[in-house]
Amino acid sequence: MAIDYKKELQTAAKNMIFVHDPDLLIKMMVRMMVSKAKIAHASFFLHDKKREGYSLTVSKGSLGKKIPLDLIRIDKDDVLIRFFRSHLSRSVFGREALLYSEAKSVLKSSKIKQEVKQQLAHVLYQMELLESVVCIPSYFRDELLGVLLLGRKDNGRNFIDEELDFFTALNSNVAMAVRNAQLFKELGIELDRKHQLFVRTTIALAAAIEAKDHYTHGHTTRVTNLSLEIARRIGQKNKKDFDAKFLENLHIASLLHDIGKIGVPEHILNKRHELTIGERNRIKEHPMIGVNILKPIKELEGSMLGVRYHHERFDGKGYPDGLKGDRIPLIASIISVADSFDAMSTDRPYRLAMPKDDVVNEIGHLSGRQFCPRITDTFLELCKEGRI
Repeated sequence: MAIDYKKELQTAAKNMIFVHDPDLLIKMMVRMMVSKAKIAHASFFLHDKKREGYSLTVSKGSLGKKIPLDLIRIDKDDVLIRFFRSHLSRSVFGREALLYSEAKSVLKSSKIKQEVKQQLAHVLYQMELLESVVCIPSYFRDELLGVLLLGRKDNGRNFIDEELDFFTALNSNVAMAVRNAQLFKELGIELDRKHQLFVRTTIALAAAIEAKDHYTHGHTTRVTNLSLEIARRIGQKNKKDFDAKFLENLHIASLLHDIGKIGVPEHILNKRHELTIGERNRIKEHPMIGVNILKPIKELEGSMLGVRYHHERFDGKGYPDGLKGDRIPLIASIISVADSFDAMSTDRPYRLAMPKDDVVNEIGHLSGRQFCPRITDTFLELCKEGRI
């Protein structure tokens, strides 16, 4: 049954749009060639920037059983690579695809320069080693992205022009799709790198706060861990409120909830005696100082709710805005419980730490007044299980 190569090409092109993995794209193409055109084997060498060469990425068919991937690599200065980088196949044969039988005949011609003959002879030797009868380069713009090597047809016949045109067109489409996939992958790596940098910067900022307030060493880490523990437990019961983005915002907000204390004088933060009304008011400024510090960073909009409102009270008697009940963002209500638990459980300049049981009872007692009942119930549940 004859193959409708135009239809196959269109189908392959549509499928490539949805694949963002370069290796998978190449595997799809090679598998298709081996099965549709009944080729003994097909192999693809993809450009590897790190190794400065072309590594065997896929090998399907009879030869694939003989050649282990990652063990064969063609150097960037290899004669095969230079041959296609210089587009010698097109200048000699009028097309990018190189046929072993055709090239063998050309070697006997007196019209070809001796230098080109020598290059071609080396290329054919490599094709012999890889049991290949067709070699097709993959270009993205003018960059040699890879090289496709095809074995003999199962029926022993020669490749016809229609087949070669199909392989060349498919290879060209794959080159574009692979480059797009590589760019997509590189973008993902870059975004991940920036995200890691962002998280490390956030942790560094949190460390700067603790360096200033000597009595809260480790406070930020403990509040962050407890906040995430509470959120995960609630998320098990109601996943729609606690997706990955919410947890990330909560993680950052917990780390930075006290960043505004950078703007509060150290002598107030570390005072050993009871604070004056004026000093208390200065400390109460830290949520808004934190918001002003973080406001230029658009990526922190979700996290800033936790920074701004973590001292609001469920009964509306908190600060800075006196929000009440469900008007307080959930992210802030979670941090509020975690922050209060750690503050009461650790020594402060003006008082010693309270026993844990007393702290847990106090938070339970203040449910519906200072703390959101939903958050308090989850906190008490975790305490009962010994997870806090």
